Amino acid sequence: MNKKMKYVFTVAALGASVALSGCATTGSLEEVKAQLNAVQADANAAKSEAGAARAAANEAKDVANRALNTANEANARSIETETKIDRMFKRSMYK
Repeated sequence: MNKKMKYVFTVAALGASVALSGCATTGSLEEVKAQLNAVQADANAAKSEAGAARAAANEAKDVANRALNTANEANARSIETETKIDRMFKRSMYK
């Protein structure tokens, strides 16, 4: 069975179950609406928290990148200083 047939079968089965179960009362409908609103509020809160987490992660990444750049600069200076000291030592040995 292809996807289109499965979809048609699912819709038909769902329609049949709704028809056999009868109409929902207004109270039931209001309850479902309230649940839907609660779910939407939870989803919006989760989306907001995810945005805040993404912002914090981006900030942490920026701090880490700055720290890495500083460490690389310090390493380059260290190598440069080591080279200078080594040259000075070799010069002093020739005197």
